[in-house]
Amino acid sequence: MDNIIVGITGASGAIYARRLLQILCRKEYNVHLVISEAANIIIKQELGIDINLKQSNIVEFLGYTTDNIILYNNSDIGATIASGQYPVKAMVIVPCSMNTLCSIAHGISNNLIQRAASVTIKESRKLILVPRETPLSSIHLEAMLKLSSNGVCILPAMPGFYHHPKTIADQVDFIVSKIFDSMGIEHTLIPEWQYNKLLDIEDL
Repeated sequence: MDNIIVGITGASGAIYARRLLQILCRKEYNVHLVISEAANIIIKQELGIDINLKQSNIVEFLGYTTDNIILYNNSDIGATIASGQYPVKAMVIVPCSMNTLCSIAHGISNNLIQRAASVTIKESRKLILVPRETPLSSIHLEAMLKLSSNGVCILPAMPGFYHHPKTIADQVDFIVSKIFDSMGIEHTLIPEWQYNKLLDIEDL
C-alpha cells in the first residue's frame, strides 16, 4: 500500500482532516498521521474530542478502529517520515495554519510536520497545504506564492456551490474531493460536474 502523510495543525477545520482520514483508510492507504498540540486543542473545541496523543488513541476522532494509521509525536523529528529515503506518495497538511505555512515557505523545520513537508518538497513529491485563514495578509500571500513556485499545491478550504450542497458534510466532501483530485486518487465524493447552459453571453 502507498504511504501518505497527513499533518493536522492548529487552524480551524479539523472536520476536513477527519473526513480525509476516514476515506483514506477505506481506500487502504498507509496513513502516517501527525497532530500538533495546537491542532489537538482545536479538535477539542470544534468536535468535542480530546485525543490522547501520548496513548496514540484516535478511535473517537475517526469513529472506528483501523490498522492503517500510524500516529507520530510532532516533536519526533527523527521519525521515518522525516527521511527522504522513506517512500511517500503525497503529504497533506489539513487544516494548515499560517504559522505552519509560513514556516515551511522559509525552510523552518522546528517539528515533524514542518520537517516532513520540507523533505517532501526537496524530494519533488506532492505536498498539499489546505489553509482556511481569511482574510489573508500580504505576508501570507507571498508565502503561498513562494511555495507554489516550488511545486507545492495551495488548496484553500473554499467550498463550491455548483453541486448544490445540502449539509455541512456536503461542503466538507467538496474540499476533501479536491484533495483527492490533487493526489490523483479516484473518488465519488461529489457528482461529476455537468455543464448547464444558464445564460447566453449576451445576457452577461
